[in-house]
Amino acid sequence: MPMFIDVHAMKPFTAEQLKKLQNAPPDEFGVTHHDILFSEKDDKIYCVLDAPDAEAIHKHHEKAGIRCEWVREVQSTRE
Repeated sequence: MPMFIDVHAMKPFTAEQLKKLQNAPPDEFGVTHHDILFSEKDDKIYCVLDAPDAEAIHKHHEKAGIRCEWVREVQSTRE
């Protein structure tokens, strides 16, 4: 499954909500959270997600009322 990273505003999420989302099952778009990195100080979330394609990432966020600043397909050095 391809891996993506995106960035968007943290608000309206809290750190506690993000921790709960980390282990959420795949959604209807096939998106799962690989990791969620955030900075409350900078009001930014960096999502590392497994998804079939970038369109699924956008739909995943739109469902939550979030608009990504950007989405990029990435690879990991981890096996």
